[in-house]
Amino acid sequence: MNSSIDSTDQPEDAPVTVVLADDQALMRMGFRMILKAEDDIEVVGEASDGTSALAQARALRPDVILMDVRMPGMNGIEATELIARECPSTRVLILTTFDLDEYAFAGLRAGASGFLLKDTRPAELAEAIRTVAGGEAVVSPRITRRMLEMFASHLPEGGAGQAQEDPRIASLTPREREILRAVSRGMSNSQIGTELFIAEATVKTYLLRAFHKLGVDSRTAAVTEALRRELSIDGVSDPERARQVLRAELLKLVDPGLDRSLNLSAAEGDPAVVMVVGVNGTGKTTTCGKLARVLLAEDRTVLMGAADTFRAAAAEQLTTWGERVGVEVVRSEREGADPASVAFDAARQAARTGVDVVVVDTAGRLQNKAGLMDELGKIKRVMEKIAPVGEILLVLDATTGQNGMRQAQVFSEAVCITGIVLTKLDGTAKGGIVVTVQRELGVPVKLVGLGEGADDLAPFDPEGFVDALLG
Repeated sequence: MNSSIDSTDQPEDAPVTVVLADDQALMRMGFRMILKAEDDIEVVGEASDGTSALAQARALRPDVILMDVRMPGMNGIEATELIARECPSTRVLILTTFDLDEYAFAGLRAGASGFLLKDTRPAELAEAIRTVAGGEAVVSPRITRRMLEMFASHLPEGGAGQAQEDPRIASLTPREREILRAVSRGMSNSQIGTELFIAEATVKTYLLRAFHKLGVDSRTAAVTEALRRELSIDGVSDPERARQVLRAELLKLVDPGLDRSLNLSAAEGDPAVVMVVGVNGTGKTTTCGKLARVLLAEDRTVLMGAADTFRAAAAEQLTTWGERVGVEVVRSEREGADPASVAFDAARQAARTGVDVVVVDTAGRLQNKAGLMDELGKIKRVMEKIAPVGEILLVLDATTGQNGMRQAQVFSEAVCITGIVLTKLDGTAKGGIVVTVQRELGVPVKLVGLGEGADDLAPFDPEGFVDALLG
């Protein structure tokens, strides 16, 4: 017997019913408190894993399920697929800490009606729930931009003959195509208007016309539609040709023209100076050791400085790496020593002994931005009394998502970053972060960590990277 409740039988003023699915009790408590303040939203159940979420969907038939991705047993993606199949009246809104490409794509393919990050503001979360309950889709702007960057192909400049396979695409005017191309770059209506020298209201009018022709009713729905027809927009039907088009578009995003070489130039008798910065836990100290190994392989002499004096194990870890790769390490035996003093001693010793490159590890704590800026700025200033700092490399964990980006921005404001080192790119991250960090920070990804071994640090190869993405 089918026990489902037809939504048409419910009164118009009935609250939107929500089930919270997250393996962390504190997260569920937080969401419940946020939604309790909304008169038109009612939390009717909770689940700590995908199996429980499916059971709640079957029993309660809620309007919306807030679904986490990473849960024990059945994960959120698997649960979403089953709920979409068995309980079509229940909408799933994925809410996760991780803005990784595969989560967003897999979630939407599984039947989710939306994908948001957990740092979404409470008011935006409540509005997203209402929107999804009303039958529309919601996707975080950051995710929307990433989707379009990774998969939306460019629209043809003119001529309907290129898009014969989809008459809806063929019906778009050149101006509508132009504006949709701007949307695919993640631009707002205001930004599009400024770029094309037309009023924001005019942009909106063109978009509404395009949405009508495409058979969609919102910007988000247009994104979903573009993803579904990604290459048919260009009239590309041959699989190999489609792959070539997509490869070319991805290469544009990764930007193979950027200078990704390390600046190791120095005046006669001076060492080249490299500062390595980043949050603790990203693989910063390990990167210093691997970088030393890379430089040694290029027949350069190297010295490392252990200027992270706030983490007890940092100097020991760097010393271990020094022994492993055959590089001397300058460190202080005094706990809590002045980082700038250690960095200065390392640069001075490198200059005195004729070492080619000095690599300095720095502290990665983020207690406050002002303290970080002061500390890194001081380290840079004192070393430049010996020799100019040619490279300041920011180490990022490729799997940390938007939180990692916020940290990166803090470091970028603290000191002039010259390049990015992405670690753990061998894991679940599929590469969207490469485009994101280059765009947000304005500096290239220069090196990537591909494993735990001493030789697992390599120059970033845009073409090889894109080929790996495409399989």
